Amino acid sequence: MTMKFIGIDLGWRSQPSGLCCLEWIDGQLQLLDLDRKDAIADILTWIDCTVKLDEPAIIAVDAPTLIPNASGSRLPDKLSHKYFGKYHAGCYPANQNLPFADRTINFGLELESRGYLHAPTIEPQKLGRYQIEVFPHPAIVNLFNLERILKYKKGRLSDRRLELIKLQNYLLDILPLFSPPLRLCGSLQQFPDASTFLLKIPTTGAALKATEDKLDSLVCAYIAAYWWYWGEERNLVLGDRTTGYIVIPQRI
Repeated sequence: MTMKFIGIDLGWRSQPSGLCCLEWIDGQLQLLDLDRKDAIADILTWIDCTVKLDEPAIIAVDAPTLIPNASGSRLPDKLSHKYFGKYHAGCYPANQNLPFADRTINFGLELESRGYLHAPTIEPQKLGRYQIEVFPHPAIVNLFNLERILKYKKGRLSDRRLELIKLQNYLLDILPLFSPPLRLCGSLQQFPDASTFLLKIPTTGAALKATEDKLDSLVCAYIAAYWWYWGEERNLVLGDRTTGYIVIPQRI
């Protein structure tokens, strides 16, 4: 049985997006690709090339692809602040009048047209083509039992870099111990030593942002795998198909 898990750290406006593909092979996750694309068309082409028409996969998108409300905040946005505000992990509010709304909603519709159906509920380990909305910050807090988010998105460059190093260390050291396990070292021919690849955290702003996008997409892909593997037994779902929803791994 094989299943692919796609993580998309979607650029909400025109900025690039991080892309990751993991695959379930012989009882563990393997890294197949880690990339970054600018245009939505290029992202969709990457997805189409990565997952063939007859292959099962779940795509986890860090962006609001369901936005039913014309103004204010969605229910999952409010719930993220209720449950994760103390960790600084509440998400940005989404409504239809914000500049990014058309882009993120249309991306979800493009995925639906390819057969990736929204899965705010799921039968664990059932093969199919699904999409979910995710949010890395609370997922990282819960997966790694942190007291606050890793603040690698804002602040001084040197501080952001240290926080990114912490993130990649968690990914390398802790995810191999989880179910499903993700062992990044030596997981792919083009990444003969994925740990070396990930440890090269750059020191310049633009390069650091590119690394951030890729690591976020890897987190998204792992959330997809965790949701598929465990379903609601070990995940929280904030909201539903009607209100919009965010899937977050439970704290272990």
